Amino acid sequence: NKKAFVELLFWKSPAIVGEMTQGYSSLQEGEGTTRSRVPPWTPQEEQELRELYWKYKEMEGGDIIAAILAQLPSPGRTRRQVVKQLVRM
Repeated sequence: NKKAFVELLFWKSPAIVGEMTQGYSSLQEGEGTTRSRVPPWTPQEEQELRELYWKYKEMEGGDIIAAILAQLPSPGRTRRQVVKQLVRM
């Protein structure tokens, strides 16, 4: 590909670099992306998160996110996922 040098000017993830070297049809849909590995928030989880936030919002001197994570019924959520979802909501 004569124009591959242009692609090298922009940041690439390891999955995209592999796709560039092995051919553009080698990467399957959604493979290698972070978003595909994170399970989406269900409406029930969002409601529980909203209720827990309002419960611990006024907590002084403590970590609100840690308290929410301890009470969150769905295991496997990371601190970063909870913070991103709260910001999004």
